[in-house]
Amino acid sequence: MPRVISGKQVIKVLSRNFGFVSVSQKGSHVKLKKRLPNREIMTIVPLHFELAQGTLKGILELAEVTEKDFFDCL
Repeated sequence: MPRVISGKQVIKVLSRNFGFVSVSQKGSHVKLKKRLPNREIMTIVPLHFELAQGTLKGILELAEVTEKDFFDCL
């Protein structure tokens, strides 16, 4: 991971570049959803100032986005 990434940055990248939409928020966690023709992809992003490396990897895994694609969009 090249630098510190916040939850807000992750939401911004997933929304703008990968078609995710914010569905709901409970406390400091935001649920994002992306509709595909035959299914939906959902991931949850905590609104922390700094996301742990494993947390970011888990978010991207649920979102079915590769780390390379994500960091290319930052």
